[in-house]
Amino acid sequence: MNEKGCFINFTNHPSRFWSKEQYSAALKYGNVIKDIPFPNVSVSAGEDEIFQLAQKYAKEIVEEKPSAVLCQGEFTLAYQVITILSKSGILVMAACSERLVEEEHVDERTVKHAEYKFVKFRKYYVE
Repeated sequence: MNEKGCFINFTNHPSRFWSKEQYSAALKYGNVIKDIPFPNVSVSAGEDEIFQLAQKYAKEIVEEKPSAVLCQGEFTLAYQVITILSKSGILVMAACSERLVEEEHVDERTVKHAEYKFVKFRKYYVE
């Protein structure tokens, strides 16, 4: 019997669009991948609102009993969620990707095309 819990994808990038490499790497940490969409955070949100959102999402994630969590999104909310989960003993990680960028100049504009190639997961460490 597999004792691993699920791998939570707490980002705004659904796992169904991941590369085979990223999907396979996530399954090394959990027996199934579950997406919990990272919320859009208003630029007008205050610190109290961010704290409340962090509490809400951390609770939802903890209830899933994950083996690991991929957490990436708006920095202040991500930081608080990472801190809460880490202090709860949950492994939290970021996806590390190689960024391949092509730039072209079109009608006095610069247009960038970016492609991200997944390389690995990197663990966050919170003391």
